[in-house]
Amino acid sequence: MRTGRYHHGDLRAALLERAEQTLREQGVDALSLRELARALDVSHAAPSRHFKDKRALLDALALTGIQRMTAAGRSRLARSGEGFRDRMFAFARSYVDFAAAHPALLELTFARKHDVAVADELRLAWGPLEEDIHAVIAQGQREGELRAGSADRIFNVLYTAVHGVAAQAASGQLSGPALDQVFDDLLTHLLRGLRPAAGDEPLAGPAAPTC
Repeated sequence: MRTGRYHHGDLRAALLERAEQTLREQGVDALSLRELARALDVSHAAPSRHFKDKRALLDALALTGIQRMTAAGRSRLARSGEGFRDRMFAFARSYVDFAAAHPALLELTFARKHDVAVADELRLAWGPLEEDIHAVIAQGQREGELRAGSADRIFNVLYTAVHGVAAQAASGQLSGPALDQVFDDLLTHLLRGLRPAAGDEPLAGPAAPTC
């Protein structure tokens, strides 16, 4: 009989750490509670005290991904300049860098988000991240750097474009100086196109979310 080597909270953290490693190296199909128990040398029943099934494990992994993505964005914002352009570049780049560093985890977070059976805790976890980017958009509108009107529509445009760069970074198609150049060009042209111009009408909204 295997003896317990983990305290209650430690085992949960160890399971998530090992699960993320498996996700990164072998993909989501390789994840199972039984294999995690074997890898950590605990009883087959031990993981079920923390995750009732694989879906619960995936939800917990996705939740950590969202929380870490949010923390990364806030850390970049705290170190950026105070102006809108600096803050938007910092926040967007934090997302691209997270995608490049954790491609499998990012993919899982979105897969779980769009699952019709997603848990409320996971669905609500996106709130702080979305509030942060909307606050940056609102700053841009106050400072006259973005068109007035629906912040949701501006968010959708920015997200769709930046996510395209993030996807290429996650797949390894873009990296290093090439990634820096594409990212800087994209955001520069996007923000230039979203600036107010004479005769512009405020953007009507809201628009359907794209993420």
